[in-house]
Amino acid sequence: MKPNVIDRLPKSMHAWSRELEPYRRPDARRVIVELLVTFAPFIALWIASWWAYSSGMVWLSLLIAVPAAGFLVRLFMIQHDCGHGSFVSRKWIGDWIGRTIGVLTMTPYGYWKKTHSAHHATCGNLDRRGMGDVRTLTVVEYNSLPRLQRLAYRAYRHPCVLFGLGPAYLFLLQYRVPLGLMRTGWSPWISTLGTNLSIAALAGGLIWWVGPAAFAVVHLPIILLAASAGVWLFYVQHQFEYTSWARQKQWNYATAALHGSSYYDLPRVMQWMTANIGIHHVHHLCSRVPYYQLPKVLHAVPALREVGRISLLDSLRGVRLTLWDENEMKLVPFAAASSPTARSRQANQQPNGQER
Repeated sequence: MKPNVIDRLPKSMHAWSRELEPYRRPDARRVIVELLVTFAPFIALWIASWWAYSSGMVWLSLLIAVPAAGFLVRLFMIQHDCGHGSFVSRKWIGDWIGRTIGVLTMTPYGYWKKTHSAHHATCGNLDRRGMGDVRTLTVVEYNSLPRLQRLAYRAYRHPCVLFGLGPAYLFLLQYRVPLGLMRTGWSPWISTLGTNLSIAALAGGLIWWVGPAAFAVVHLPIILLAASAGVWLFYVQHQFEYTSWARQKQWNYATAALHGSSYYDLPRVMQWMTANIGIHHVHHLCSRVPYYQLPKVLHAVPALREVGRISLLDSLRGVRLTLWDENEMKLVPFAAASSPTARSRQANQQPNGQER
């Protein structure tokens, strides 16, 4: 990004708060429209997929699962805004919308809300990793691991795991218990167990209506596709070459939000389907801005279009970036960890980033 662009942007969170204040207020009429244009097509596509299956056209049923998964992703984004208190002005209404959608997305709303808040509070902080983020090691940390642990990390960062097995495990299994918050009181347990019971009731009703085979063929592909798409979006919004990571002493919220989150410049249809979540740097600067207001912020502050911008092609190329290089201040591939330069730095640096 050009230095003159940086100079045109506010420097502090206080300044950003003033800049983004006009866009924080939810629009009640827009809320109703957004729910209708997302829920109705999802239900219609689910029924269409079941009709195709019951008519013997399994191929068509699986084809319909693709747009149905897209609308399920959009429902998750509405749930996401509810968790930030930005979708509707009344918190209790937003919470109940979030809880209801959480049954469809198989995501316990209360539990996810807490872990996602931790993600926003620690995003880009190398000393506070591990809650609500994609595991990312530094080059020095990776080289310090025993061979088997390096292999495990390589397996974890493989695209088939990150965007295939991982999302399936996350949404089908991991979200069934409040991992990470199991000893923080009853609230996370109530959220997960309440969601589990609701999922069981909904699945039981649908199985009674259409049969177990039809339910599996219709619903499972939608869930798995939506889960992979959701994890992909979360991944590319923070895992790009010149993202921002820093140790606690150097870490700054505004810098982490603006430069540690991407502007994922998607085609218009995909931007709508993902509820503008690609304008992620603005979202991290002020999570109380509703998603339907985010494009207005880009229009009002054009310089933001030049910050952290990645295209669809850029995001595909970025999958190979797996380690954070604290010296180069960028994400690098595994090959960079075995370079002579990385090895020489390893001898003089500890895994926590400090000099020996």
